[in-house]
Amino acid sequence: MSKFNHKHIVMSVMMTFTAGTMVAQQNASLTYPVARKVDTTDNYHGQIVADPYRWLEDDNSEETKAWVEAENRVTQDYLSAIPFRSKIKQRLEELWNYPKYGSPFREGKYYYFYKNDGLQNQAVLYRQTGLNGTPEVFIDPNKLSEKGTAALGSMSFSKDGKYVAYLVAKAGSDWQEGFVMDVETKQLLSDKLDWIKFSGLSWKGDGFYYSRYDAPDEDSKLSKKNEFHKVYFHKVGTAQADDQLVYVDKEHPLRNAGVGLTEDERFLILGTTEGTSGREVWYWDTKDAAQKEFRLLIKGFAFDPSVIENVGDHLLVRTNHDAPNYKVVLIDPKHPEKENWKTVIPEQPEVLQGVGTAGGKLFASYLKDASTRIVQYDMKGKMERNIALPGIGTAGGFGGKAEDREFFYTFTSFVAPPTIYKYDIPTGQSTLFRKTEVKFNPADYETKQVFFTSKDGTKVPIFLSYKKGLRLNGQNPVLLYGYGGFNIPMTPGFSVSNLFFMEQGGIYAVVNLRGGSEYGEAWHKAGMLDKKQNVFDDFIGAAEFLVREKYTSPQKLAIRGGSNGGLLVGACMTQRPELFKVALPAVGVMDMLRYQKFTIGWAWVVEYGSSEKAEQFPYLIKYSPLHNLKKGTHYPATLVTTADHDDRVVPAHSFKFAATLQEAHQGSNPVLIRVETQAGHGAGKPTSKLIDEATDIWAFTMYNLGMTM
Repeated sequence: MSKFNHKHIVMSVMMTFTAGTMVAQQNASLTYPVARKVDTTDNYHGQIVADPYRWLEDDNSEETKAWVEAENRVTQDYLSAIPFRSKIKQRLEELWNYPKYGSPFREGKYYYFYKNDGLQNQAVLYRQTGLNGTPEVFIDPNKLSEKGTAALGSMSFSKDGKYVAYLVAKAGSDWQEGFVMDVETKQLLSDKLDWIKFSGLSWKGDGFYYSRYDAPDEDSKLSKKNEFHKVYFHKVGTAQADDQLVYVDKEHPLRNAGVGLTEDERFLILGTTEGTSGREVWYWDTKDAAQKEFRLLIKGFAFDPSVIENVGDHLLVRTNHDAPNYKVVLIDPKHPEKENWKTVIPEQPEVLQGVGTAGGKLFASYLKDASTRIVQYDMKGKMERNIALPGIGTAGGFGGKAEDREFFYTFTSFVAPPTIYKYDIPTGQSTLFRKTEVKFNPADYETKQVFFTSKDGTKVPIFLSYKKGLRLNGQNPVLLYGYGGFNIPMTPGFSVSNLFFMEQGGIYAVVNLRGGSEYGEAWHKAGMLDKKQNVFDDFIGAAEFLVREKYTSPQKLAIRGGSNGGLLVGACMTQRPELFKVALPAVGVMDMLRYQKFTIGWAWVVEYGSSEKAEQFPYLIKYSPLHNLKKGTHYPATLVTTADHDDRVVPAHSFKFAATLQEAHQGSNPVLIRVETQAGHGAGKPTSKLIDEATDIWAFTMYNLGMTM
């Protein structure tokens, strides 16, 4: 061995030892804020369950605010002492600072597209005449709030192209405000709509349909249970108080309702739900003078039907009735019985994620091992072609208007930023329209898909993305990410934040857990209700596989997930704390016994079950992260993240979990909480906050995995 190599090894060992010593010293000096404990208990079917931090559910109380401030101080003091934190932020800003474009779409004489110059807090909506026209700003959401915390939501143009209605969300809340603009002059009209939530916008003539709740009281608007979702019709130029009530179900307060018109404005389709899966479908044929109210098309709520479009006086519907991977059927509304349905696109081995229409064609989007596959059919279901995509990845945007001859779609993967293609419908040709230029070389990175066998013998896939030249020595830092619920698939997608971790030598791993839709409804059902433990077993199995195959080791393994994925991380770190070095639960559902009592939480009962039901309580308390923290346990280094305006998964989940974790934890690993202000569940978060959050998460993760920069 040469002197140089020997010296290099000695220096590396000294640096690693020094870094490890610094981490141990900083972690040992942590003092957490004292959280008051109260003698609050609940009786669940004869079992008494303590809830000593119940007071943290009141996010308006001065005591809760003081606790949050104290926790944030401890967390920021810890993070500010990490020597390479500023370098992380600098590199993230460099990576983030590139132009980001959305696919163009045509409305009237204009093409519209979103663009973020690089570090703008919100993407700006531009328009131009023709594809070669000069772009002009149409709506700039960055001017709607001082710190870029207002974000554009749903948007819909009137059929004649005269008006556009759009929604704005502030500080990340699910509550939205509605506005109407004159398209030609870009002048806002006097119309102002409030208390909109979980709504689209659908124009008919000189007005549009939307869904809203009654105005809540100011103190509880971010936490109170949402009840009695209503559908209204708003006529342009009138006050919201004069809007026409179209639908409300007074007998079922815990149902959501939304309507949309078919493209020819003939059929008004009403969809009602009792939760995040299962739908009932109603219709109103506006050409039938005898029809004065909605009529039932498909009874709910055992399946998930959705109307694609009408073909004359019939309706095309995507459904998983007798087809776990979904199929497309044609239904005569006058004879909607199942025995009268005509199959247009039969069920395939791959799951049918969605169907778009454009130019008189159907575009079916399938998943093949969590990667997009697109097939073009005619309106009668005759297959015309498979649309060639650049490789393994995610493609979206396959749809347009009936008269279109072309549209634009986007393709992306874990190591390739979004690329926009123009698709010619008659010929089936895709041509490159816009390539994204990022400050890294995609050729230096690769993604591969591997499969492992979960606890019960189920074959589960993992996407692994990393810098080329990976060595299987058991020492690679790994960030394992998962979701596993609500029929949502985890498909390849580009993230400069994740790229940064790969750039530092890390492996970004995404596991396609049961509970998602990667393999159809059967895959979903295998990870919900009393089968939810399968999801945690899959995630734990993925970690064990990566250790066994020498990709990493428990001391180099971090786990991350948000919302339902935050529940995933919370459950796995409490079930197998020794398997992970770092845990990053974000905006997680941590209290499985009380989640249904806040905002829209009741809608998740179809997925999770409810503690109020004697037969479901036992499996919920068995994995509920909050209720499975045990005193004296050495937990992973944990950074809980949430936000003060999260009215989807209220921050009380994270507050109570963090307080209980800090009380129970024994050992040198830090267990901290980071509470973002003027932000919500994640949607619409401004770029500045995204970079700050990513900086803190990667600093915490790398520091505790023994990485340097």
